[in-house]
Amino acid sequence: MTHKITRDRYFWTVALQTVCVNIFLGSFGPSQPLLRADQGTSLTIAGLHGTAMGVASILAGLVNPHLAHRFGRPVTAWIGIGFFSVGLIAFVASPSVLFSIPAALIAGFGISITINNAITAITTHYKEMSPMALTQANAIASCGYVSGTLIVGTIANNYRDFWRFGMLIALPLAAFLFFGMRDKTTEVHIPHEDGSQSGKLSRAFWISWVGYVACISSEFAISFWAAALIIDRTGATPAISTLTVAALGTGMALGRWYGGRILKRWHIDTQLNTFIGIQAVGFTIVWFSHNLQISFIGVLIAGLGISNQFALASLRMIAFSDNRPDLAIGRSSIAAGIAIGGSPFLLGVLGDAFGISRAYLMVPVLILIAYAIVKISPSHVPQKVLIDNEL
Repeated sequence: MTHKITRDRYFWTVALQTVCVNIFLGSFGPSQPLLRADQGTSLTIAGLHGTAMGVASILAGLVNPHLAHRFGRPVTAWIGIGFFSVGLIAFVASPSVLFSIPAALIAGFGISITINNAITAITTHYKEMSPMALTQANAIASCGYVSGTLIVGTIANNYRDFWRFGMLIALPLAAFLFFGMRDKTTEVHIPHEDGSQSGKLSRAFWISWVGYVACISSEFAISFWAAALIIDRTGATPAISTLTVAALGTGMALGRWYGGRILKRWHIDTQLNTFIGIQAVGFTIVWFSHNLQISFIGVLIAGLGISNQFALASLRMIAFSDNRPDLAIGRSSIAAGIAIGGSPFLLGVLGDAFGISRAYLMVPVLILIAYAIVKISPSHVPQKVLIDNEL
């Protein structure tokens, strides 16, 4: 029997919502050298932008189960898009770090709310096919990541003082989705009489939660400061290094679209550790490289490895949640907040103290932790296997 993903209007609406916020994410991390140059800050101060997004993710994790209960997942996702849009405009207009950090907080809150509800929406819509559907939705989201990086990098190369305006391309897409693709016929959401999802989560969930922190920490350490490492090792300009990091998003897109198909017969845990291993290979190449082209290849491979860790680690936590996906994703958002806020900031502090190259040695430690936790805490995620080529 053949099982295929039906990419219906619901799928595309959710996927394109994540494209919208990924335009900002793709341009935000690699643009840090440009932002530092504009604002005249240290690595540590610049790292506070990541900390603000981390705090935002924690806040989103705390309120997400309540918002989803009160308004339903579709409306909550649009609330996230609204916060994101306001934060994006404020970030672009911010003249100094005193304004850009709060703007990053607002945008980050909207991003986390949007992504949290995208995961639970896809998971509940596709059920046993959710691993394949979620990775493909994330692949589409990576198009936004790559676009954001390329747009900002191109503007920085040609019109150095106007690079932030490239981020605003997310706003027309957000408007198109809200006015053109939003389901206006959805029935009025009636909150469940038992209230929002709550209760104690299992020991296995929290072990998996720690592994999720390690996965996201290593991802954001690479995405946030890879440009700085490439500048340090190759002598490239900030604008060129920003374009180079587009390879990370390209690798993530390729891994998300094809990785699930290639590894579809493997258990979710085996898939996750395979991607973690690929990330380790890519990181090793980047860390040892002093050549811009080789660094480009290393970042591409690291992107392949990072690609499906977020989705697969999220599915593991949902599997450990006793059928409470909103609660699980809320707690995962807190984990992401710790990772997003802590990892880039810590790397910035270590970079100021020891140099960015030595500071980056924290990444293989995180990779090892993530790999070990999957091994010691196996999951039982159901997944139907595709047995033919999918369009």
